[in-house]
Amino acid sequence: MDAAYVFRVRFTLSPREVRLDPDEFETTARVPAPTPGEDGWLLFRDALWRGEANDSSHVRDLLAERLPAGVTVLSATFSEFETDEAYLAALEKEIARNLTAFRADSAGEAKHKYFGSSIRVR
Repeated sequence: MDAAYVFRVRFTLSPREVRLDPDEFETTARVPAPTPGEDGWLLFRDALWRGEANDSSHVRDLLAERLPAGVTVLSATFSEFETDEAYLAALEKEIARNLTAFRADSAGEAKHKYFGSSIRVR
C-alpha cells in the first residue's frame, strides 16, 4: 500500500559563502501519504479543494518543514495524488466511515470535493 502527494516546488538555497546562478530551482516533491485512519491522513481534506491547494502559504510551510535547513520554498502547487489500488481502497473505506467530516454523501463525492480529478492510480 503506497501513496504520495505530488507537488511542483520552486525553492532557493541560502548558502553562506557562494553565489548561485541560477538562484532558484524547480523540482517535483512527493510527500508520502499516511495510512488512512492514522495521524495525518486528512492532509487532503485540510490542504486541498477540487485538486488545488486551498492555502498556498500552508502548502509552502508543509514542504519547507520537510526540506533541509537553508532551503527556502518560494512556491508550491499541488500536482496530483499518486496511489496504488490498495491504498485507494483503504482511503475510500476510511472516508466512508467518516462521511460527516467531509460533508459528503459518499466516499466518491468526498474524493471529488478535495482531489478533483487529480488522483492517479499506478
